[in-house]
Amino acid sequence: MAILVGVPSLILATGGYWLARSEIRSEVYSGVVTWCLGGIGVMIALLGLTALAAGLRDPLQNTLILTAIGSVAGFAAGIHDARAKTREIELEETVKQLKASNERLEQFAYAASHDLQEPLRMVSTYLQLVERRADDELSGETEEYLEYAVDGADRMREMVRGLLEYSRVEREGEPFESVDLNVVVEDALEDMQMRIEESRTEVVTDTLPRVRGDANQLRQVIQNLVDNAIKYSGDEPPQITVSTDRNGAMCEVSVHDDGIGIDPENQERVFEVFERLHTPDEYPGSGIGLAVSKRIIERHGGDIWVESEPGNGTTITFTLPSAETADQ
Repeated sequence: MAILVGVPSLILATGGYWLARSEIRSEVYSGVVTWCLGGIGVMIALLGLTALAAGLRDPLQNTLILTAIGSVAGFAAGIHDARAKTREIELEETVKQLKASNERLEQFAYAASHDLQEPLRMVSTYLQLVERRADDELSGETEEYLEYAVDGADRMREMVRGLLEYSRVEREGEPFESVDLNVVVEDALEDMQMRIEESRTEVVTDTLPRVRGDANQLRQVIQNLVDNAIKYSGDEPPQITVSTDRNGAMCEVSVHDDGIGIDPENQERVFEVFERLHTPDEYPGSGIGLAVSKRIIERHGGDIWVESEPGNGTTITFTLPSAETADQ
């Protein structure tokens, strides 16, 4: 009996010493005690049932033995549970730290991009002014240098504008509501009417569903995708199709074009900030439109991806929560 009682007691004493020096957080120690008491309670209940059923010659001895065994079993279960809770606490803290860090980065990006707009505008303006006023006095080489400087300043302004737009997705997003995607696409195409006519683009649209979202941001997504489809259409007038499908509680919306396509190894890169697959001389732009679109879709709890082959067009699909499911 001494062995059966002494060994568990030694285990508990050693375990208590180890627990204070382990990675387990102190705020979950009470859970270990609860598990120990639970193990003791189970063994005492078992002892009581056994005594009623068959009778025991030495109930005290059996109580000590079962209590010791129950406490060790409870301690082991408590340690397992405490480790799981410690991981949960640490994960929650990490998420909070990442969220706070992201918020600080967003604030910095917003402030930096906002404050850089005016100096860059002034640089570009004054360079153009110098070029106009000294046009007759400048050598061809100097004029070329000035053109490079103006072009660089303008591209920098465009990148800063894109960064400001990217940082505004979370800061200035509207609350979600039921949105008719047909109206969203109609408004987006109306805003792009001149570009569509100049490029002789044909856009075919399916009947689209109602979703939960921010109408202004979703219109921005459609404009970005249609603008990209026009930009990378190749030599022929662009043909664009906007279609939809239902996938459980989410609606899938696809924008398909018959343009130049994207290599499979580059299909993830297109959603990265300032990532460009072509030079500015080939295709102008800041390279942030798809990054902004991805951030907007992720804010809505959806995904966005590309399906494409070089020379065979591109389909960009994104998912949004259905308004019908949310209303049920």
